[in-house]
Amino acid sequence: MTTTTLAVLVPLLPFLGAVAGLLLGRTAPGFVRPLAVLPTLAAAVIAVVVAARQGGGRAIDAATELTPTGSVPIDLALHLDGFAVLVAVLVGLVATCVQIYSTAYLRNDARYPSYAALVSLFTSAMLLVVYSGDLMVLLVGWEIMGICSYFLVGHYWETPEARAASLKAFLVTKLGDVPFLIGLFALAADTGTFRITGILAAVDNGGLDHPTLIALLLLAGVAGKSAQFPLHTWLPDAMAGPTPVSALIHAATMVAAGIYFVARLLPVFAASGAALVVLAVMAAVTMIGSGLAALAQDDIKRVLAYSTIGQLGYMSGALAVGDRGAAVFHLLSHGAFKAVLFLAAGVVIHAAGTNSLAAMSRMGGLSKRIPDAYWTMTVALLALAAIPPFAGFFSKEAVLVAAEHTAFGDRDVAPAAAGWTILVAGLLAAVLTAAYATRLWLLAFRGRGAEVPGHGRQPVAMTSVLWVLAVPTIAFGLAAGVLTDWFDGHSLTPSLTTAVLSTGVGLAGGLVTYGAWRHTTALADRPPVGAVAAHPDAEPALVEVEAMASHTAAYGTIADAPDPSDPGRLLLGPLHRHAVTGFHLDALYTALFVRPVGAAARLVRFLDREVVDTYVRGSGSIARGLGTAVRRAQTGNVQTYLGALLAGTLVLAIAAVVFANVYAGA
Repeated sequence: MTTTTLAVLVPLLPFLGAVAGLLLGRTAPGFVRPLAVLPTLAAAVIAVVVAARQGGGRAIDAATELTPTGSVPIDLALHLDGFAVLVAVLVGLVATCVQIYSTAYLRNDARYPSYAALVSLFTSAMLLVVYSGDLMVLLVGWEIMGICSYFLVGHYWETPEARAASLKAFLVTKLGDVPFLIGLFALAADTGTFRITGILAAVDNGGLDHPTLIALLLLAGVAGKSAQFPLHTWLPDAMAGPTPVSALIHAATMVAAGIYFVARLLPVFAASGAALVVLAVMAAVTMIGSGLAALAQDDIKRVLAYSTIGQLGYMSGALAVGDRGAAVFHLLSHGAFKAVLFLAAGVVIHAAGTNSLAAMSRMGGLSKRIPDAYWTMTVALLALAAIPPFAGFFSKEAVLVAAEHTAFGDRDVAPAAAGWTILVAGLLAAVLTAAYATRLWLLAFRGRGAEVPGHGRQPVAMTSVLWVLAVPTIAFGLAAGVLTDWFDGHSLTPSLTTAVLSTGVGLAGGLVTYGAWRHTTALADRPPVGAVAAHPDAEPALVEVEAMASHTAAYGTIADAPDPSDPGRLLLGPLHRHAVTGFHLDALYTALFVRPVGAAARLVRFLDREVVDTYVRGSGSIARGLGTAVRRAQTGNVQTYLGALLAGTLVLAIAAVVFANVYAGA
């Protein structure tokens, strides 16, 4: 079987699994779990085979015309380069682990068949984006992911948080998709094709007439999909969905799509220095703002959500300095350790009966109850904090080295301003990342108080995948030297200067946080306001729903808890109350956009009902009145009809004589 044929099967198998799961979900529920896991597993295995065959060599292209358009053709095309085949392996691996994990996490969920089918469809759409060689086909996968995220984030639709989060995620990403679509058409108009290879060839030949405009339009869609400032606000709220969905979205699918898109079309963005500077500023604000916000969150999943936003900022920063190899390298390593973090967080929430770090800090023995989640989460947090020799260290160093080379003029792909922006912001973000990672670990696993109630070991389906994903979390960075051919052929090894500097500031951030925790631990005797415990003997998905509901009921918000022993409060000081709300961006957007749009909608409704409908009803009333008058004339009496006919004839005759005399006199 050819490599091209195998590549076609990779997105096709999860799609067929989704269709079969939806059709058989009610009639043959016993087939639902195999149909969820096996096609995705097969796609992951085939993706590995495709990556091995591609070998980091010359890109493999295949295409057939999908439909004639009369102008720019749309092709069903594959473009398999080193980036595509490696990202496909990541998507297949994470999606398989998520499907296996979900069989236990939602074991008694009545909506599991539709959930599993949507996860498979989500996976298929991302694989279509990864392998696609035509932008219109890529757009199909891009939009399918948006629809799937709406349904998956809103899986717990009984809760108001899930309903609001799903709608917010859909609307914010669609807000970015509108200029994104315009940018795609403008790009095709300039280059004469939707094929990625044709576009890149046109850019190399100077065939792009409006590079800055096109790049900025496309960046709007990327900001929405990959949760970059200022369209990042949907991602923390999306934590209202099931934890496995959070792992899939954050590690390997939706938010990675925007970064991957820019990496695929980096020469388009590099054609405009202004666009790269805008991307650098966007990445810098995202990195620092999300790090501060993560340090203030009480919900363990919201900490990880803001962490994802910050790590995506690193990837955007690598692209802003023109190094797509570093960006994709960090995308791959981040996908592995972030999947571990979210799936382990699901185990922690189930064991502790709460998603509140304030409540966990008052529980003893949690690490002993869930040793698998404890050790794998510890490794993943070390990778997140970029501590050597874990994968996050090597990939984050690749980003900082690329920024350093651009800042000092060793590379001229991007302006030096972009390099300095990313280098400084990246180092500041390294401090914040280590700080919030240390805070999460200390509050979750070093709590002091009553023992966590035991309820047996966690299901094997949930714990086994943690160790599978821990392998690339530990080893992927060390294997980067072997994968040089897959990353445009240039080295991704860290430099001594940035390695020492970033590791040093990271360790400093962690140590300062530890010191703050030791200082505030004495205040942990004061319990947080309200009870935040759910039922630890319930299934994991139910515990998560109850944890969210009890957190909001106790504290009034899912993000914060009035905990005097939180080291984040001490470190942030007066900035804490702003950071915990995401620096009030939701309130700002509500004041600037939501309320005016709502007021305009109410005005339109008033005009429609009270003005337009008045005229419509009036015309109907006039017609009805005329009909009534005419109906009264229909008496059925022949003499009446003849009299009216003669009277009308007489009137017409008199009128004719009068008009004739008038015109004769004139």
